[in-house]
Parts: sequence; C-alpha cells; structure tokens
Amino acid sequence: MRKEILINSSVGETRIAMLEDGRLVELFTERPEAERMVGDIYLGKVVNVVRGMRAAFVNIGHEQDAFLHFSDIGESLQEYSAFLDLENTSENGHTHKHEFHERPVPKEGQQILVQIIKEPISTKGCRITTELSIPGRYCVLVPNSEMVGVSKKIQSVRERKHLQKLARELRPKGFGLIVRTVAVGKGDDALRADVENLIKTWRKTEERMKSAKPPSLVYKDLGMASSVIRDLFTPDIDRVVVDTRKMYQQIANYLQEVSSSQSSKVELHRGKKPLFDAYGIEQEIERSLSRKIWTRSGGYILFDHAEALTAIDVNSGKFMGRAHHDENALKINLEAAHEIARQLRLRDIGGIIVIDYIDMTDPKCKRRLQDEFRRELRKDRAQSNISPISEFGLIEMTRERVRPSLLFSYSEPCPTCEGTGRVISKATVLTRIERWLMRYKLVGDERSLRLKLHPEVANFLTNGFWSRIRRLMWKYWMKIELLPDETLRLDDFKFYSKRNGHEVVN
Repeated sequence: MRKEILINSSVGETRIAMLEDGRLVELFTERPEAERMVGDIYLGKVVNVVRGMRAAFVNIGHEQDAFLHFSDIGESLQEYSAFLDLENTSENGHTHKHEFHERPVPKEGQQILVQIIKEPISTKGCRITTELSIPGRYCVLVPNSEMVGVSKKIQSVRERKHLQKLARELRPKGFGLIVRTVAVGKGDDALRADVENLIKTWRKTEERMKSAKPPSLVYKDLGMASSVIRDLFTPDIDRVVVDTRKMYQQIANYLQEVSSSQSSKVELHRGKKPLFDAYGIEQEIERSLSRKIWTRSGGYILFDHAEALTAIDVNSGKFMGRAHHDENALKINLEAAHEIARQLRLRDIGGIIVIDYIDMTDPKCKRRLQDEFRRELRKDRAQSNISPISEFGLIEMTRERVRPSLLFSYSEPCPTCEGTGRVISKATVLTRIERWLMRYKLVGDERSLRLKLHPEVANFLTNGFWSRIRRLMWKYWMKIELLPDETLRLDDFKFYSKRNGHEVVN
C-alpha cells in the first residue's frame, strides 16, 4: 500500500491530508483561532466536584471548564503519578484503565496539573487527565513514574524485548518511558538523544510551573503539521508533499535532526495547479461533508449526527441485483463497510456509532460482513470496539474521539433550522398568523395593520385571486398590508400598527 502525506498551508489554515493508494483517508485542519490542544499541559484550578458524575470541572482558562473524570486521575494528585498497564499502553502515553481501587478525589479550589486528551466539542469542554506525558519522536516521557513500556503495535517479540531492555537502561530516575513504533530499527544513540531532549523539555516546563498562577499554560505541544510529522511519518510513508517553501524547510530541518534517512522523502510542490486540486483532495473534502455518500454499485450511505451518537444507514438505492436477496444485500453491505470505515477516519467520527446495514438472513453473510468491517477498521489509528450484528441487523460500535469531527470543524448549525435540517412549513406560518389575529381581536381596537414577513411566505399568502390573505381579512374583518422583508426568517412575522407605526406585541 502506497502512503502519502500532503500539506497545504495558507493564511487562514493548515491542512494535512493522508492518502492510501491515492485515496484520502485522513484529514487534519488547524486554524489560528482554533489551534490543536491535545497534549497541552495546564496548571488549573478545581471549580466544582460532582461525585454523582464521578468527575470534577477544572478552570484552565478556556471558555468552558475542562472535564476531569475520576478514572483519569493518577494515584496521587500531588505527585502526578501515572501507573500504567504495560499491556494496554498506547503510543501517546495514555492508557485504557480498569479501576481496581478508589482513586483520589480533588477538592474545590485545589491547584492541579492537567493535560488535554480530548478537544472541546459543541457545548462540552475539553477532557483532561492528571497523568502527564511528553511525546518525542521515538519515546514518550512519563513524569513521576517508574514504568517501562513498548508500543503494542510492535509485533516482533525479539524487537520488543530489545527495546524494553534499552528503555530500562535509558529511563531517567523519577520518570517512566514508553518506546514508540517508529523506534524499530533505530540505534541506541538516536533513542538516547530523544530521551535527553524530552528531559530538557520537562525541566523547562517545571521552571514555568514555579512562577505560574492558575489558570495558565505551562507546556504547549507541537503544532499540527509538526506533530503529524512526528507521530505519523513512519518508515512506511512513501513521501510528503508540501506547497510552501517555509513549511518544507521546517519539516526538512526537523527530519534532518531526528531521522536524516527520511528527509529525502519530503518534496516541494512546484506545479501551477494548487496541491489539493492536483490530487483531487478538494472534491473529496466536499464529498465528506455531504450527508449522503454513493457506493460503486448504486447503493448509498446516510450519516446523521445526534448529540449522543452518530447513526449510519445503508440503502440499496439504484442497485438492481439479479441474484438471491442475501447475495444482493451482501454485495451492497460489503461496499458500504469499506466506505464507512474510510469515512469514519476521514470525518473523524467518534463516540457511539450505530450502523443499519441492509437486512440479511444467512448467518454466513452476516459473519462475512462483520469480519470484513473489522478488517477495514484495523487500518484506523483510533481505537474502536464493535459488537456483533444484532437481531435487527444493526452494528453498534464506539470509536475513540480526540478532536471534533470534520463536520464540526468545517461547518456550523444553520441559523434558520438550528441544525435540524428542516424549517416550519408556510402552511404552519399561516396558521400561526391566524392564531395571532384571533388573540389580537380580544384586546386590540385597530382594524388596519401592517404584516412584515419573509417574501416566500408573502407570495404564498397572496397567490391567486381568492388568496389566503384575502380570506383572513374577510374572516376577521381587518385590513392587512403585507411588507416582504428578506431579513426575517421563514417562520417569523411581525405586525405593526398603521396608526403609529409601532410593533404590536400580544
């Protein structure tokens, strides 16, 4: 499989696209007003402890207080310890923990060091942990810990033992050390230099802590482009293409320091056509923001986001199969499974996901669909858990959420429909106007009013000789003058007195 990273840098944003065999599978976007936060360390202040939720809310200087679940609290809030399960260690230093004992509970007003592990989304603040870690190119430094771990993505038993032994030798006193996947095949000197750089970074962070007052940022992780190169530029990446000379120089210099053999893979885009247009990325981004995605055989997939979950629906669409129902359904479902796995990565959909595939009765077909879907999900860096197909033909799954999905990054709720995708019908607006007139007749004495409303609704009311507005005027024995106003919403209207020009409010 050919893997490429394309980086487009502009005044308004930096975009990083990852391609597999020429197809877009992941997209990262960073804007000046919304910089990457994951990995940043803050000195915060606990403002509220909610024992019923087993969580605390911490002021770290953001608009919304950060969310600290008790399971993300280390053994000691003062020492910021991180006793990690080596078998469940992930590359960024965080773990999937099982609570075997009660963890310490913070107190309101307490000052604590926390690190962001999930960015804020919608009305929710970011999620934080007291188990701190500083990632480098080859290792992750875990302050106030004694653990030694090796990335579980390294399959070779021999390589794991070698790296674990090396990590024990290199581990500084008072720190834990996790060896990352990219360390495979690297010399001892490269890992030693990486650990020394991480120690220097931590000492600088400690110096900032001494003079810091909460809430304040004490450690800022690398920017989006640099962190992607650090975390994703593994030996299996064939090339990196950058469209600005400044970014090209930064990446080339960074790789020259940490991995000179990889620096030759970095290229500067010199074509006249914009980088993302040349590789068809812009079109793919537009497609990924759409609610409906068509598959090759004519089926289609619908993506609907709710507050608590994402619902995905698979439909046969234009597909006209001639085989048995289960065979037809399996063909559409397999195509959909491949596309859904890709779209989950591309759209960065996290949390609870429910997928409604086309119903199949044959258990073999169901098993094949599930196996194929699991195989596709293994390509994803984000961890996911998938349940067997239910009796209703649904697959329920969870996917790790770190940052807001592409939909939330690239769009905002419609001010008219407020995100529902539907607006009040014109007939319903007419009914509301009539109810307003019924109430007004009980208290008002004017028989001549002006009605301001959206032009489309005004056209609906005046259409035809015996129009709806005429019927209203005859029914309530009132004269109503329509004033079309494009600034009003479709479901909004205002009545004004003809006598003094003031708005009439019930």
